[in-house]
Amino acid sequence: MINTRRRSTDEFENEIIDIRRVSKVTKGGRNLKFRVTIVVGDRKGRVGVGLGNTTEIPRAIQQAVRDAKKHMVTVNLDDGTLPHEVIGKFKAGNVLLKPAHPGTGIIAGVTVGAICRLAGIKNVLTKSLGTNNPLTLSRATIDGLVRLRSREEIATLRGIATLEEVKNEA
Repeated sequence: MINTRRRSTDEFENEIIDIRRVSKVTKGGRNLKFRVTIVVGDRKGRVGVGLGNTTEIPRAIQQAVRDAKKHMVTVNLDDGTLPHEVIGKFKAGNVLLKPAHPGTGIIAGVTVGAICRLAGIKNVLTKSLGTNNPLTLSRATIDGLVRLRSREEIATLRGIATLEEVKNEA
C-alpha cells in the first residue's frame, strides 16, 4: 500500500539558539546527552521556545521543535514594533524590550534577536540585564512579549473611549 498522504508544509520557521552537551555521572561512568534550545515562529506574531534533550542531536532538535510548538505565544505588534516598553523576567534573567522607529532594525543579541525576528518584530531595541544563559534569556524574552498589551487593551484599562486619546496622552 502506497502512502498518498503528503506532509503539509510547515508554516513555522525555526532557529537553533543553543546546543549543549550535558552529562550525568553514574556508577558506570558518564551518560552524555545533548540539550537543544530552539525558537519557532511564523513572523506574524506567534513564537515559541522549546527544549530537546536526547543522546543524538537530530532527535533533540525534533523534540525541541515539538516542545516549542506546544508553548507558542501570540505577540501584540504595532506596525512591526512593540506597542510599549516592557521588561521580561525569568529567574536571574531580565530583558528590556523597547519599541523603535521604522528603519532601526533589531538591535539585540543572538538569543533575543532570533526570538524577535521569528515573532515578526522588525524594529526593536533590547538590553539583556543579568544572566547571559541562552535558555534563561529566551524564557525572559517570551515573558516580556507575553506582558505586552495592545493600544485597545490599554485604552479600555484606562477607561478611554478612542485610540486618538491614547496617542495624545503618550
